[in-house]
Amino acid sequence: MNEFEHETQENVNTSIPENTEVAESTVPLTETDNLVQGVMHEKDMKTVAQKQAIGKIMGQVGLYAFLTIMAFIVVFPFIWMIATSLKSLNEYYDAKLELVLFPNGPRDFLNYAEVFSTTDLEDYFLNTLIIGVCSTVMSLVITVLSAFALARLEFKGKNVLFAFLLATMMIPGELFTITNYKTVGDFGWLMQFGETGWLNSFFNLTIPFLVSVFYIYLLRQNFMQIPNELYLAAKVDGTNDFKYLWKVMIPLALPTLISITILKMMGAWNTYMWPKLTTTNPDYYLITIGLREAFTSADNQQPDIPLQMAAVTMVSIPLFLVFVFLRKYIMKGVSRSGIKG
Repeated sequence: MNEFEHETQENVNTSIPENTEVAESTVPLTETDNLVQGVMHEKDMKTVAQKQAIGKIMGQVGLYAFLTIMAFIVVFPFIWMIATSLKSLNEYYDAKLELVLFPNGPRDFLNYAEVFSTTDLEDYFLNTLIIGVCSTVMSLVITVLSAFALARLEFKGKNVLFAFLLATMMIPGELFTITNYKTVGDFGWLMQFGETGWLNSFFNLTIPFLVSVFYIYLLRQNFMQIPNELYLAAKVDGTNDFKYLWKVMIPLALPTLISITILKMMGAWNTYMWPKLTTTNPDYYLITIGLREAFTSADNQQPDIPLQMAAVTMVSIPLFLVFVFLRKYIMKGVSRSGIKG
């Protein structure tokens, strides 16, 4: 090795740091630490995931337990009603808390047969059906025309009128009871109804409740979701408003109309205060008033609770069937409204 090569080799050796071996020896330790930290991080992630899964399961269990309890609270009165209707009067007062979930024989249905002999249930059914159908049909006509006018027609004061209608929804309906009673009592002279006016007639059970601001609002919001371009195109083609309403808007808003029909019929079926206030003639009793008057007993008589429960069960069956078979239309009609305004 000559002198130049020897000097170059010395320069190379002196350029290498003295702690090179220490650095090389610490590299495996750093990789090991990273590996350990990765394993610990993975364990921590699994622990967190397990805790989250347990928390989710416990939350679902708590939710289902709460819903089960609430469902039982809601359903139990109906179970008690049906169970009581299957008892005789003596069985009811001997063991009031005993639930008869299944009838023991034909004798358990005697209460249902006795309802027809004790009350004029068929007449009450017919009166309620007449009032329900007539009021629903007329209310639908008014609701459809009003909602269409507020959704598509342009006239001065439309927004003010709509705001005023919405404001009336904040007023309890009971505040109008005296006004409506005075109106149906005095307004009947136009049709020669005598001194009592429309009291004790089908008119007083129908006319005061033909207009529902809530139904108008519900249908108006549904109409607002239909593109206005369809209406403008129909006007260009020469289609009048009634034809456009019948051919386009009503078919598109059919779920909401079905919901309104069902809710209106249910309201007519369950109404109590107004018929009780304005009808004293049994010929005009609705089903709620008829049953109340039929089972009103004297103070010294023992009320026949099983018979009453049998009557209430029979009255509740139509509404129950309506809800079971048409509930999807109710929910669909309501959910499609109120989105755009």
